[in-house]
Amino acid sequence: MNTGVKITAFAAALAATFGTAYGVGKGVGPVDEPKKAEHAGHAAQDPQKASGHEGHEEGAPASAAALPGGLQISQDGYTLALETPTPTAGRSTLKFSIKDATGKKVTAFTTEHGKELHFIVASRDLNTFRHLHPVKASDGTWSVDADLPTAGGYKAFADFKPAAPGAKGVTLGADLSVPGAYAPKPLPAVAPTATVDGYQVRLGGVLDPGKPGELKLTVTKGGKPVTDLEPYLGAYGHLVALRDGDLAYLHVHPNEGGPGPDVSFTAEAPSTGTYRLFLDFQHEGKVRTASFTVKAGATGKTAAEPTGAATHDAGGHAHG
Repeated sequence: MNTGVKITAFAAALAATFGTAYGVGKGVGPVDEPKKAEHAGHAAQDPQKASGHEGHEEGAPASAAALPGGLQISQDGYTLALETPTPTAGRSTLKFSIKDATGKKVTAFTTEHGKELHFIVASRDLNTFRHLHPVKASDGTWSVDADLPTAGGYKAFADFKPAAPGAKGVTLGADLSVPGAYAPKPLPAVAPTATVDGYQVRLGGVLDPGKPGELKLTVTKGGKPVTDLEPYLGAYGHLVALRDGDLAYLHVHPNEGGPGPDVSFTAEAPSTGTYRLFLDFQHEGKVRTASFTVKAGATGKTAAEPTGAATHDAGGHAHG
């Protein structure tokens, strides 16, 4: 038997034994069904999928979605562009814009809590807090007057939601620097109540690291509960929480309730540490700010009892 005959006979024997699963006699290589089965076996044992992380893109940090707001000047394709990064001490005008990924100024925003954009300025030592209401020009430039009483470092926060389809809420942060001699103040001492313009505000509840919790603030005046608080930014109070050190901006959500004396919020601290809480409330046509210092996760507990103290510089509003 010559060589050609031997090969033909061998191929016929393979076909008789294994059938046509490997394409013998069809002029093609092995089909890929066995490889699919093998791959499926590896996928079932994929450690990412077994641990519940299959939703993350390869190489993407799993904690990116949990990053507190205000730590970045650019996020999700938007940038906070300050046109006046070095204002003077005292009364000055701040100008800024929100730019998209192409560098174009954003002009359309979704109204949330009564405003298209919420603008906060706080000193790095967290003794000065300003909740400002800037005015937007037709070209997307925002401007507002602000009273920054002393030299030193400040941080500006823009909290907004673009009107673009599918856009989500974003909080961006950028540094401001007021030239001059700077003497940082210590963080106000903890205390269970804050006093501002004759009003007393008591803070109750706990601020838990990594766990949502209720914060309840009770407003009284002259020892009597204030039961006729006026709506402010779509609620009977607006609360901002900033972490000492990096000034991470916490999203705090108001809970439903009446016009006082209690105002309730749900808040979650991203870590243990010290935080400053600033409550804006409106009564008799004027907005006032009560400030608190809060310890989260102190002494190994899930949260320390929130306490606070008011400072004269905490309140500051510019309405546009």
